[in-house]
Amino acid sequence: MKETRYIAVVGCKHVVLGLLFLKYISDAFEEKHAELLQDKLSDPEDRDEYTAENIFWVSKEARWTFIKENAKKPTIGQIIDDAMVAIEKDNPQLKGVLPKNYARPALDKTRLGELIDILSFKIGDKESRSKDVLGRVYEYFLAMFASAEGKNGGEFYTPQCVVKLLVEMFAKSRSLEEKIRKI
Repeated sequence: MKETRYIAVVGCKHVVLGLLFLKYISDAFEEKHAELLQDKLSDPEDRDEYTAENIFWVSKEARWTFIKENAKKPTIGQIIDDAMVAIEKDNPQLKGVLPKNYARPALDKTRLGELIDILSFKIGDKESRSKDVLGRVYEYFLAMFASAEGKNGGEFYTPQCVVKLLVEMFAKSRSLEEKIRKI
């Protein structure tokens, strides 16, 4: 697969997983934003419109559309770091959780831009959430990273802060919550 050459190094797992989370919350936000643009009585820039539906607020400079528009710039790493900082600032429950190391010199910015292109499919809109696209993509990458580390998927360690964040994120989706209760 094309994407394996971009994430072959296990050290990239935090890069990929952070971008996946950013894409997920941006998709949910942008879907709601488009919906609010159609409603003449709503303000698409009113944070309460989103938080009322358990959607994280994503400022313009942190939205995936902005990230993708800038993916080929040599400053893309700093743009992503700034996006993560903005998301944490706007959503206190995420403070200290998101990775902010995309501007580090060792990270190839050309490949980072290519990875952004690869991840530019829907994972956080209603349809994708109903199909658990994020869960499937996350499991795929976990298995790939575990394999690269010489472990099988069952032995892969996910840091507690990531587990907690994912659980909170999934708990906000009623369909996923119902699936979890059935287990």
